[in-house]
Amino acid sequence: MGSMPRSLYFTGDGAVEVRERELPTPGEEEVRVRTERSAISPGTELLVYRGEVPTEMAADATIDALAGTFEFPLRYGYAAVGRVEAVGPGVDSSWEGREVFGFNPHESHFCAPVSDLLVVPEECSAEAATFLPNVETAVNFLQDGAPRLGERVAVFGQGVVGLLTTALLSEAPVERLVTVDRYESRRERSLELGADVVLDSEREAVGERIREQLGDGAGWGEESVSGGDGMATGGSDTDEIGDDSDATTGDDEIAGADLTYELSGCPDALDAAISATGYDGRVVVGSWYGTKPTELDLGGRFHRSRVSLESSQVSTIDPELRGRWSKDRRLALAWEKLLDIDPERFVTHEFGISEASEAYELLDENPAEALGVIFEY
Repeated sequence: MGSMPRSLYFTGDGAVEVRERELPTPGEEEVRVRTERSAISPGTELLVYRGEVPTEMAADATIDALAGTFEFPLRYGYAAVGRVEAVGPGVDSSWEGREVFGFNPHESHFCAPVSDLLVVPEECSAEAATFLPNVETAVNFLQDGAPRLGERVAVFGQGVVGLLTTALLSEAPVERLVTVDRYESRRERSLELGADVVLDSEREAVGERIREQLGDGAGWGEESVSGGDGMATGGSDTDEIGDDSDATTGDDEIAGADLTYELSGCPDALDAAISATGYDGRVVVGSWYGTKPTELDLGGRFHRSRVSLESSQVSTIDPELRGRWSKDRRLALAWEKLLDIDPERFVTHEFGISEASEAYELLDENPAEALGVIFEY
């Protein structure tokens, strides 16, 4: 393909193509960016790749570069970092050479208004900067969930966004942080980021296990991540788990997480997240399931426990916070947290943009091996 400008297109279920195109010319108040890196957002992009999104739905009404619907073929992605190589009319020449972030699809060159671009901090690498949307999402989850002093929190799903959420929660004054994931490597990372306990989601009745053990915080055992019970802890000052009769649970309606996040992308996990939540607890649903149906069993303790379900989506600010929080303020906080967390360590694979098919096949077929996947140009 040489040095011709290239764009990635989702062309059908399980199919992507990289197409050559003409070099775009920046218009009024625009610049042209030569992309260096762009990150795949596995949750949303795998739904697009598999054709599991409503085709008539707007790709993202808040991002100009993603105008249009999810109907094939489409360009998608929203984490591009590169250098400004040309400026259009009305743009100061000082923009040339700046490294910038854009909420733009995967492509080697793109034009955007300077008002839509963010200057990457000097101390931040291009790879790390591609994680900005994920960090902003994690910040949004904490603002929506509003963890309180002394609360017990559970997080289902330890992909990139789940791990970032865990990292932020570990800084919050919560009493206990429990995370859940099916992959051992992600559970190990979760402990490193500050989780007190990690559970294997493949074990039976994980929701009930969390609720039983969070009755008063007692009963957590000390085992390896891949131990026979599928649980690991970050401390050594607790009793080993025996059978359920040894666990201190307190009142069955009160026992459980005060705040639960469902970030796994798996519809079945939502039922377990509800089950893990105690009386008057909150479940924040950050997963987007696309067209995949969700089946819930709400005939048991759900109503009497007064569990609340809340959706969370990064395109908007919580209505209660909009008076003091703007998109710009939240992004500034996301940059700060990105530098603290150093999400570049989550990168497991890097592909040339011409190898896009292999990248999506890896994420789709071998998720245990892949976490952060980045395109280089």
